[in-house]
Amino acid sequence: MSLAILGFGTAVPSTTITQPEAQEIARYLSVRNPEHENWLPHLYSQTGIDKRHFCMGRGLIRDMLDGTRHSQSVFLPRDVDDDPGPTTGERMAVYRAEAPDLAVRSARQALVHSKISPKSITHIVTVSCTGFHAPGVDVALIDELRLPATTQRTHVGYMGCHGALNGLRVARAYAGAEPSARILLCAVELCSLHYHYGWDPQRVVANALFADGAAAIVAAPSAISPTAWKIAACGSCLIPDSQDAMAWTLDDHGFTMTLSKQIPELINANLRPWMSGWLGENGVKLADVKSWAIHPGGPRILSAAAEALGLGAEALRDSLQIFATHGNMSSPTVLFILEHLHGRGAPRPCVALGFGPGLAVEATLIV
Repeated sequence: MSLAILGFGTAVPSTTITQPEAQEIARYLSVRNPEHENWLPHLYSQTGIDKRHFCMGRGLIRDMLDGTRHSQSVFLPRDVDDDPGPTTGERMAVYRAEAPDLAVRSARQALVHSKISPKSITHIVTVSCTGFHAPGVDVALIDELRLPATTQRTHVGYMGCHGALNGLRVARAYAGAEPSARILLCAVELCSLHYHYGWDPQRVVANALFADGAAAIVAAPSAISPTAWKIAACGSCLIPDSQDAMAWTLDDHGFTMTLSKQIPELINANLRPWMSGWLGENGVKLADVKSWAIHPGGPRILSAAAEALGLGAEALRDSLQIFATHGNMSSPTVLFILEHLHGRGAPRPCVALGFGPGLAVEATLIV
């Protein structure tokens, strides 16, 4: 059975960071010599990002830009050489304080859009890889939205940028198993909590791309809404010999993202054969796909996917627009793109596509 999407909702923190401001923050926290200083402007100018949203308060950002310490935040570097920044515990304290509210805001919007009563929700699927705590975001959603205490909860954790697509797979399984299911899926990430202090080229690149946000959908078995966008199929492919290409590991000072230079090459070599075969199994040719929601992990990842699939600039328009105004929010990003496509009445079939640790490809076919 397919899954009907009845409503979308998105939310971002109130603090907006322009990319020039982000470059200055990187200079303050990461640059250690003139060579680093010279490389930084080129990196930031090539991202394609105009602005991002961080959960940090504007007072902390102002301190970093002005070299002051008025906010007294633990995220301000200490006067020691090679300060690694806050401990993981200090970063997780911010996640506990900020993630639930952001998730609730996006979920409330999705419920309003869907016209489904919160009391009708039977299942919650939450997605996040940037923080851990229990009771978690799922319990906050039940409490703040007054969902039934009997709502069944599933968490998809540590799947990275394609996590929301894994969440859609879980939601589709619920819809197939229970005709009365009404499902709330919510992905929330606070990537900025894991900002890397000091100079490591791969991590400095990650600093330049990632941001914070939350996105939600309300969904149900397709019979409830014949005209709704429907999840018809979900696919997954673990690219061989790619385990070192993308990693997300826990350290004493945050979670560390590793992005290998090999990722575009791996995508270029492996994506099209698998995608063509998977679509064929579902009765769709690659040329039949009318819209694409490709997760913009970074400019090179997006261009590699487009090259592998033979896509023109128009197919990337929505992904690039969300990336320019929000950066890479990890798992919620693809739902932001789908909301944008849905809002402008993009033609179907549509394929949502994301890449995550493994290196793994996740795809969703929407009809």
